[in-house]
Amino acid sequence: MKKFVMAALGGTVAGLVLTTQVAGPLLAQTTQDSSSVYQQLDLFGTVFERIRQQYVEPVDAKKLIEAAINGMLTSLDPHSSYMDAKEYAAMQVQTKGEFGGLGIEVTMDQGYIKVVSPIDGTPAASAGIKPGDYIVKVDGQSVMGLTLDQAVELMRGPVGSQIKIELVRKDVKDPIDITLTRDTIKLTAAKGYLEGNTAVLRLTTFNDQTYDDMKNGLDKALKEAGGLDKINGVVLDLRNNPGGLLTQAIKVSDAFLNQGEIVSTRGRNPGDGERWNATPGDLINGKPIVVLINGGTASAAEIVTGALQDHHRAIVIGTKSFGKGSVQTIIPIKGEGAMRLTTARYYTPSGRSIQALGISPDIVVPQETAKPLPANEQSNQPASEADLKGILSNDSMTEAEKKQYLAEQKAAADEAKLRDKDFQLAYAIDILKGLAVAAEAKAAAPLAAPAPASEPKKN
Repeated sequence: MKKFVMAALGGTVAGLVLTTQVAGPLLAQTTQDSSSVYQQLDLFGTVFERIRQQYVEPVDAKKLIEAAINGMLTSLDPHSSYMDAKEYAAMQVQTKGEFGGLGIEVTMDQGYIKVVSPIDGTPAASAGIKPGDYIVKVDGQSVMGLTLDQAVELMRGPVGSQIKIELVRKDVKDPIDITLTRDTIKLTAAKGYLEGNTAVLRLTTFNDQTYDDMKNGLDKALKEAGGLDKINGVVLDLRNNPGGLLTQAIKVSDAFLNQGEIVSTRGRNPGDGERWNATPGDLINGKPIVVLINGGTASAAEIVTGALQDHHRAIVIGTKSFGKGSVQTIIPIKGEGAMRLTTARYYTPSGRSIQALGISPDIVVPQETAKPLPANEQSNQPASEADLKGILSNDSMTEAEKKQYLAEQKAAADEAKLRDKDFQLAYAIDILKGLAVAAEAKAAAPLAAPAPASEPKKN
């Protein structure tokens, strides 16, 4: 049966080892276990028939069985679940990069729907929904007791229709009511642009288009800069990236690594493990990389971060990531939908699992917001000597040199404004600028002069 590879790749390999010394006890134990399983299945059949015959209202047998299957899967962990045919089709469309909805990645936590991250440029992002928010009501209906898929279905609806969501946010006393308008979510999985002398690659999800979109974005930024030698490095922005396809996470990691392991998975049985290694070739020929992460960085995005961090290929800054270190396999079931089953854990190249721990950045950088100047600093005082009347001219530069110097000052001032807009990104760019200055200084350092020969002593 074909398995659909989603957030991570899973495989099953069955092995059987027989030894004459233990065959008898094993056979007896297997017979006993099978008997117990059949007794439990008989119990299920009894309860199922009693519900069908005696429940206060007629019930749909198919829905009852699907609910039982989903309950069985969701009891395992927050990421295992059952999808009916409609939900399975919607999931397949989503991984291709276009779907209808609010643009929000969610998971189940403590009976409520927890926001992993909003997706850039969607109604959820525009409305100010944040990673870590809990959705407790949808159009006045509590989500407590619903499965994840049921709650998601509740949030779906015709494009253009409105939906009211009640959120609970950490450190905010009262619930927050937000009204959104449903829209068609067209994902641009990655984009690239130039910020000063730095190429910024923003990856919002890992779907079928992620690597190609990233490569096109990088090419665009390099063309604008005038070539690879004109940039000081790359910022890989994975903030609020909820993950997606493992195959794409491997391709993105491989794009900046020449060799070594990218990720490995270990299942229930030792033979289930898989390992992926980098191939020669680096899109930016060893230029420095800074990876940006936060609490909304999850799954496949954490795989990329862990691979680049463990190989010391990138400096990771921001705040701790989400911590989803498990592998889900999408297994179609007789044309009636599919089950999303956790089949393995994944491990970064150093052998660490980030499950429930997340990835700690090399440098913790919270996202700061702009603060107004104190009243005593908000004055009409001149900003500099150049603003005064009757000043002396600068006689150390030609007009052309002065024009270039002023242009550089303006560029630096424009870059500084980024700190108010996006402090974490500005910090990442500053790191790359510092590395570039250090590299230039090292290259320009004169060779050490040879020690002078000692003078002969006079007798």
